Amino acid sequence: MIVLKSVSKDFGRGNVLDGISLTIDPKECVCILGSGAAGKSTLLSLLIGAEHPTSGSITIDGADLRTIPRPALQLFRRKVGIVFQDAKLLSTRTVAENIAFPMETNGDSDEKIEKRVRELLRRMNLVECANALPHQLSAGEIARTAVARAVAHAPLIVIADEPLRNLDLADAENTLRLFHELSAAGTTLIVMTRDASLAEALRARVIRLERGKIVAEGKRETRRDEMVQTPGELVKTHIEAIEKRRKVRVTAIHSE
Repeated sequence: MIVLKSVSKDFGRGNVLDGISLTIDPKECVCILGSGAAGKSTLLSLLIGAEHPTSGSITIDGADLRTIPRPALQLFRRKVGIVFQDAKLLSTRTVAENIAFPMETNGDSDEKIEKRVRELLRRMNLVECANALPHQLSAGEIARTAVARAVAHAPLIVIADEPLRNLDLADAENTLRLFHELSAAGTTLIVMTRDASLAEALRARVIRLERGKIVAEGKRETRRDEMVQTPGELVKTHIEAIEKRRKVRVTAIHSE
């Protein structure tokens, strides 16, 4: 269980996060929804212990991230998969090596690593660029590599900051299907996004942030027509809705 109590973060120019209190249960799927200035990326940094709150506390299964010894913090991070908004790929490692990295850190066998990397290269449509370095990749390939690396070691918690950014519709659908599978398998999934439709596709509990404060919170209700849909069908419905909205916008622009 992840518990935030009155968490604030001040970088010297006012609070980026202001009095956040929040509980995330194991195996829960949560979307942190807000604009680019809402404080989502700062919240991610706090959740992984990269930053500490100016005030308040964050506990993971009862352990306070501010006081947990560094070796224990490193062990905790090995159970977490992270998709950063700017990817943070290792610049001197290939796509395959980036995906393998968290498994190497966990001490997995070479055979297990090779099998899992091959699987994710196929799953994320990265086979053709497996030996490429990050600077040789497109924005979409970087985003897909970041997702593959985050899930490679079967983490208990996945935290993703705008994971569909820079993905085309087909790759966005593929990634959403992967997230559905993770959630169904019991992974705690925390997604930071400005796209409310992503929360709908994930059937997630929504926490809305504005200027560092929680302004709304609640579980999205499943519509009657969704009750008979499988996760894959729901994802397809969501992607089709995005495409329709895109076509409407393009038509409106050309008609002006």
